[in-house]
Amino acid sequence: MRLHLVDGTFELFRAHFSKRPGHTAHGPDGDWDAKATVGVVANMIALLHEESEAVTHIAIAFDNPIRSFRNDLFGGYKSDEGVPSELRAQFDSVEEGVRALGIVVWSMDRWEADDALATGVARFKSQFDEIRILTPDKDLGQCLGPGVVQVDRLRQKVIDASTVRDVRGVEPESIPDLLALVGDTADGIPGLPGIGEKTAAALLGRYRHIEAIPAESAAWDVNVRGAAKVAETLRSHREQALLYRRLATLIHDVPLPESDPDQLRFAGIPRRRFLTWCEKLGVTTLRTRPEKWFED
Repeated sequence: MRLHLVDGTFELFRAHFSKRPGHTAHGPDGDWDAKATVGVVANMIALLHEESEAVTHIAIAFDNPIRSFRNDLFGGYKSDEGVPSELRAQFDSVEEGVRALGIVVWSMDRWEADDALATGVARFKSQFDEIRILTPDKDLGQCLGPGVVQVDRLRQKVIDASTVRDVRGVEPESIPDLLALVGDTADGIPGLPGIGEKTAAALLGRYRHIEAIPAESAAWDVNVRGAAKVAETLRSHREQALLYRRLATLIHDVPLPESDPDQLRFAGIPRRRFLTWCEKLGVTTLRTRPEKWFED
């Protein structure tokens, strides 16, 4: 039995910036750009009908808004700034559209969508044969382990713990430490000056976590170019590194309402609810795509 956990924010941004044709919805307050909303719903319909994925249990998480508790910890952390207004205006509508498909939606405000996905893994991994996290986001690599994989549908790749070790050079548990040292531009984490991914991976591949790296480079039993300078950077920027790691570490106990796997079961697309939603947005092309109907 599988559980599919979808990064809805990634899907929303991907749909907005895709080359697919736009869609204008007609509402009581006037016309509005619904391209991203329609794109996400179309992608989810495709997923629900994909034989190789065989979806039986599913949830999708969205950032709504982008800001979270991490912005209180670090002023440079990612926020709604720079998000196109026509995309920001669809944060609520996309959730409505996905719910109309009969999919459980986790809408995050204080926490992030990634925290909801990490919580889903922690809460349900013992109750499923496999959990498939649908996103290429490297942050989610810290959740991988026995029975838990990431799926990059765009590139048709499955990423497991061994992939993280082969590509990143560290264990999944060290991903937050790695991002703390090298930075993550997508999340606004600057990293430490002069420490690249090769250096960070060599140290964390051996010591796993920042605080376990010996303070003096003479005590290191791995070869690192410019080791003395790197050690000085780690000593002088220790507090920043630990803060950045906290920003990169996902929360595993977000108060999600679902506690029983049956609450995540996909029973089929509720016909009346979905067709009503299509009519509301004037999306005639999506009406005929579903095959797995549930007579609500």
